[in-house]
Amino acid sequence: MTNAAEVRNSNYKGWSTVALESGPLSVEIAPALGGRIIQFRLNGFEYLWASDTLAGQAPPPSGLGPEDAWLNYGGDKLWPAPQGWDGPDQWPGPPDAVLDGSPQEFRILQRSGDSVAVELTSRPDSRTGIQFSRVVRITDGVAGLHVRARMTNIDTRPRRWGIWTVTQLNGRSSTGRGWNRSLRSYCPINPDSRYPAGYRVMFGDKNNPQFQADDGMLKIHYQYEVGKVGLDSNTGWIATVDGESGYLFVQRFEHASGREYPDGASIEYWTSGLGTIKAWGREEVMPDDPVRTPYLVESELLSPFAELQPGEHAEFEYEWRAANIGGDLPVLGCASGGCVAEPLRAVAADGVLRVTGRFGIFQTGEVRFEALDSDGKPISQLGRPLAVDPTRPVVLTGQLDASSLPAGTTAISVSCHDAHGTSLGELTRAAIAR
Repeated sequence: MTNAAEVRNSNYKGWSTVALESGPLSVEIAPALGGRIIQFRLNGFEYLWASDTLAGQAPPPSGLGPEDAWLNYGGDKLWPAPQGWDGPDQWPGPPDAVLDGSPQEFRILQRSGDSVAVELTSRPDSRTGIQFSRVVRITDGVAGLHVRARMTNIDTRPRRWGIWTVTQLNGRSSTGRGWNRSLRSYCPINPDSRYPAGYRVMFGDKNNPQFQADDGMLKIHYQYEVGKVGLDSNTGWIATVDGESGYLFVQRFEHASGREYPDGASIEYWTSGLGTIKAWGREEVMPDDPVRTPYLVESELLSPFAELQPGEHAEFEYEWRAANIGGDLPVLGCASGGCVAEPLRAVAADGVLRVTGRFGIFQTGEVRFEALDSDGKPISQLGRPLAVDPTRPVVLTGQLDASSLPAGTTAISVSCHDAHGTSLGELTRAAIAR
């Protein structure tokens, strides 16, 4: 008998890694590289950027490169926030020899079964007074992972930091030449944002064309220009689409209303590219060299500030989800079971109800359709459930006999269910146009 999910020893780009695998999902973790999640795959598609230049190289004992340079291996890691160079209450990395550059302790919490989990723990850092750990878990049938990150005050005095997860997404073109012209990201703007545009530019050109606010969404179109923005987004998700392949990457988290966030932001984006920024106390011109200025986008989540007494800890939970939406399409909304790429529409005419829409689904299972009354309450199920999985988009082009709709039907809804039939909640709904 084989188990649905498993943890096994692996190797990625010459680095010794541990792989968490289930069906089409694979997560490669490199404990020696600062505990990085160095790669995340769905159906073989690699979402994360990982350095070819440093491939297979173990961190030096110092945790730093020549002349104390940052060794940017890629992938995903935890850093303390806020970042800055003005005083001890800011983290001046990268580089950082301990939290970023040193190996982390690793242990397997659950090796096989319906879910598997591993734990990574950093070395204690005297500069920030903290120690990081995180539990990474995958579950059979789910195209994604769950992380419970913990920050512990190991100092003898109070400390105040946020937890910052920095995920480097691959911005290379699949042709191997230049950057991916079809890499786009979508983040809902807080309707009550403290920022007039819904976001603020932190680094780079104030009029960076990569960042555009439209219809309540910040839309990022990667163009290999350096820049960074922060958002006080309160919806709890961000989504990035590789338009060349149609593969979708989603980060979900719970926004803490009323709490103070580092930089005044729950989400930040960094785009690696050409241009000039002010950082490390000086002007930096990004070189036109893909080795030194690689093709990548950082999609970053931040926790609220935690006021920690000695020995106390704070936690931040978040999850990744993956799917395929079939092309260079926008993300209009996300729920626990999937994302909407083309809106659900239902039009009744000439005795026929035509239903259209396109979705990316995060879990193997099915979607179900229900008739809703004028109060938005379910009346009955419509038609048969549709079998779905994350590796292929759900594209609705069907028709129903309009006379078969229950009396009082004014709208329809689409909901997601796992392979056991357990509801994952509503994905979307639409009023019936007549």
